[in-house]
Amino acid sequence: QAPLVESGGGLVQAGGSLRLSCTRSRRNFNFPIRGWYRQAPGKQREMVATLTPGGTANYADFVKGRFTISRDRAQTSMYLQMNSLKPDDTAVYYCNAGPSGYDYWGQGTQVTVSS
Repeated sequence: QAPLVESGGGLVQAGGSLRLSCTRSRRNFNFPIRGWYRQAPGKQREMVATLTPGGTANYADFVKGRFTISRDRAQTSMYLQMNSLKPDDTAVYYCNAGPSGYDYWGQGTQVTVSS
């Protein structure tokens, strides 16, 4: 069982919005959730946005001004608010967590943006 669960994906028209959520699926999985990545068909996985434990956000250039990353106060869940979606945003979106030098992933949530 993947230690992370993503949800909130779906089919949306260009210009629409979605909010993705990432939560831990194992009670004893306490590694910090670092951020969101995505992988489109035939392409490599790429960073979308990350958020440090101290609250510093980092965004890929292609989502700046459109996406917002956040987490809950208990730091058990992470969110990605996606506005002004484009067809190029179509991908499977994954959240990432783990200790330094190691990555855990969820199974991803599909985001499809129609033109």
